[in-house]
Amino acid sequence: MRLRRTSVRASTASERKSTAGGVQVIDLKGLRRLRHKYTDRLLTTLALLLALYMFVFAPLHAAGLVVAHGFTILAMLAIIGCILVISANRLALLAISICAFANASVFLLRLFYPSWPYNLPTLAAAWLVFALTLGAVVAHAVFRKGRVNYHRIVGAILLYLLIALAFGTVFIFVGLWLPNSFKGMTFGDDLTLANSVIYFSFVTLTSTGFGDIVPLHPVARSICNVESIIGQLYPATLLARLVTLEMRERA
Repeated sequence: MRLRRTSVRASTASERKSTAGGVQVIDLKGLRRLRHKYTDRLLTTLALLLALYMFVFAPLHAAGLVVAHGFTILAMLAIIGCILVISANRLALLAISICAFANASVFLLRLFYPSWPYNLPTLAAAWLVFALTLGAVVAHAVFRKGRVNYHRIVGAILLYLLIALAFGTVFIFVGLWLPNSFKGMTFGDDLTLANSVIYFSFVTLTSTGFGDIVPLHPVARSICNVESIIGQLYPATLLARLVTLEMRERA
């Protein structure tokens, strides 16, 4: 009888705990199912969102369409939702959320306090943290154990885009701290700077070298050299390896 009473009490206590925290348990299980099922697909979604910002929203913003900045904030919110499914790291989610908040704050400050001197450094720091954090999350999803498929290859391409974005923010800090470090690009808080640094970063990453923007300071040249080396080695080694593994999986 004592054993039965003890087992009944234990089962009742466990039921109470599961009932009290039932919503949380269900949510965690549902989130794990989503993570297991949609992580690879969301890598492609993240790549599309980032490509929209870099190749559509940033040029429209530079052309004077201020509402494009609002679309950028919406894209960042969508990225936060994707990260919530892909990664269980709360620190990464918190960092991306802070970056989205900083982006929205700078957007409002530009409307009401356009002369605030910390708009550009705040925005550059937010995008740098965003690129590094998202890069860590995507790298973990791309190179984890499992079958290499099309979505993981797209995730590796997303890492390539994030490299260009990260170096673009670094160029902003160099331009702010070292005046006249670049020829053909001015570092003021205007609408064209984001598009200019993204353009220059891709030109450097792909070793295109049009010559309209040129690094002059030794520090700027050194950073450009590092980005050029990464831009050449990354597709030739890591990305090519993933494509080879994906072809083997298909075979």
